[in-house]
Amino acid sequence: MRERDDGPADPGRTTRKQPAGPAGPRGPVRRTGEGAPPRPPARAPMVLHLGNPGRRISIGLIAMTFVLSVFAGRLVQLQGLDSKVYMAEAARQRVQEERIPARRGSITDVNGHELALTVEVREIFVDPLEVTPAKRAQVAAMLAAELGKPKEWIAAEIADTGKRYVPIGTVDPIHAQKVLAHGFKGVGSRHEYRRDYPGGDLAGTLIGFVGDDGGGLSGLELVHDKLLAGRDGQQSIETGRDGQRIPMTRSTRRQPVEGRDVRLTIDRDVQWAAQQAIAEQVAETGARTGSVIVMDVQTGQVVAIANAPELDLKDWAKTSAESWVNRAVADVFEPGSTNKVITAAAALESGAVRPETVFTVADDIRCADKVLRDSHPHPTERLTFSGVVATSSNVGTILAAQKVGDEKLHEMLRRFGFGAKPGAGLYREEAGLLPPWKEWSGSQRCTIAYGQGVSVTALQTASVYQTIANGGVRIAPSVVAGTTGADGSLVPAAPAKRTRVVGERTAREVSLMLEAAVSAEGTGNLASIEGYRVAGKTGTAMRYDAACQGYCGYTATFAGFAPADKPRLVVLAVIQDPRKGHYGGEIAAPVFKKVMTFALKSRKIPPTGTEPPAVRIRAGE
Repeated sequence: MRERDDGPADPGRTTRKQPAGPAGPRGPVRRTGEGAPPRPPARAPMVLHLGNPGRRISIGLIAMTFVLSVFAGRLVQLQGLDSKVYMAEAARQRVQEERIPARRGSITDVNGHELALTVEVREIFVDPLEVTPAKRAQVAAMLAAELGKPKEWIAAEIADTGKRYVPIGTVDPIHAQKVLAHGFKGVGSRHEYRRDYPGGDLAGTLIGFVGDDGGGLSGLELVHDKLLAGRDGQQSIETGRDGQRIPMTRSTRRQPVEGRDVRLTIDRDVQWAAQQAIAEQVAETGARTGSVIVMDVQTGQVVAIANAPELDLKDWAKTSAESWVNRAVADVFEPGSTNKVITAAAALESGAVRPETVFTVADDIRCADKVLRDSHPHPTERLTFSGVVATSSNVGTILAAQKVGDEKLHEMLRRFGFGAKPGAGLYREEAGLLPPWKEWSGSQRCTIAYGQGVSVTALQTASVYQTIANGGVRIAPSVVAGTTGADGSLVPAAPAKRTRVVGERTAREVSLMLEAAVSAEGTGNLASIEGYRVAGKTGTAMRYDAACQGYCGYTATFAGFAPADKPRLVVLAVIQDPRKGHYGGEIAAPVFKKVMTFALKSRKIPPTGTEPPAVRIRAGE
């Protein structure tokens, strides 16, 4: 059988031959007619082609390697590069720092009696997180009863579990044991120190007080704070989350260094007598304030320094800041006639005047544009210079000062310590006011001679009389006798500065004038002490008061020493703004007498047994 001839072959076309068999790969070919186009083949079914397993494993390993490398890098950072930082932070969270308070040194009087001391106490505290809710009411009731605190306040504090340490109160160690014996969880005690002042208001403004942190806030507690405070110790321990110490862990401890004791020159008994005397007189005269100073002539040491009213150190927090001030060294005032001893010393030292020099003293004198009157009305009289001082004549003192001159008088005031701090190193010690002599007004050239126009403190005035009593040698006042060393022994304070102010002859002559001032003819006769020779001077000055913006009150003073021929003690009494009387000879001299009498007996200073020489007061006697 022949093959069918479909015509000549197309030379540009390749003839595809159908595969043999009833059906090829596309199925059987069906024709509907000669020359008809073929029908399109049916869509082939979808087949899922799976990837290469090796490729999938490689991708997974790469991803895992990347993740692990990130973790490994972080571990290297934590355990290698930053390990010390995190170790330190962990240690910081575990380590508890505790302050070990140092015992503050005591302040004692000259005989070692404690005026300020430190006592051991316990602070009772509560950890609210440790107190179970069911026990809160019982804990609050117990603490309220034991410590005298409001139960409602304690209950509110205990309920605040956001706190871990709530101080409730401070008690002595025995009382603390009683509180802890109740056995309540979350109640504990902490070792502390508390400052105590056995004398209450004894030398209160001199000693001063400490604050809640134990640091000095006023007086000697502040001035000598670093010496008294010592140095706190420190302890570091590692604790767990419950606050308990972790056994066998490291701990460090620095021992505290106890503060040193300060011994004063103050005599406790004389201090008490001075406070009693000035407080009684301030109350009796209705005065605003008063001060008394007792000094040792030969050493310049302050034996007593009292103020009225005085500060009660056991209750200082309830008083105003004004009550904390030691007025004997901080308040300045015009000294009045007690200042005449400096004018007298200047006149005698210059040689312009002798004790027997006679002055014709009128009742008043004109100075520039003012007429100044004497301390008391009197007819014109002829007084010796000794009589001028003894009778406290303002006019006679002005006449003597005119012979000296302004410049020399100013120099003498300066040499006696005016215009400068006395040097005792006391809290808020003032220098007063001494204007340059070239700036003195016309009337001031006269008034300064008898103590108006300059300002001083009580301590400065007492120092003037110590200088005269000590033969013309000024010894800077001091209140610290010494301190305790590391072994507890007393280390004496450095000797006070000594300055020759006037010659011995001048000092002796002024002393005799002051002794005459305490005689029956003098203004200070109420200061005389039976059996003793006493030298002293009254002072009555107009007092400037900012409240009235002028001179509307008085300052009454008396300063003196005994025994007059062998001086041992100086006593100064100052009373500010008295309402019942105002003359120094009337209200300050009696205070001097009480305090000096007590001090002489307390310190066992006997009378000299001598009689004072006769001093001529008026010409022709």
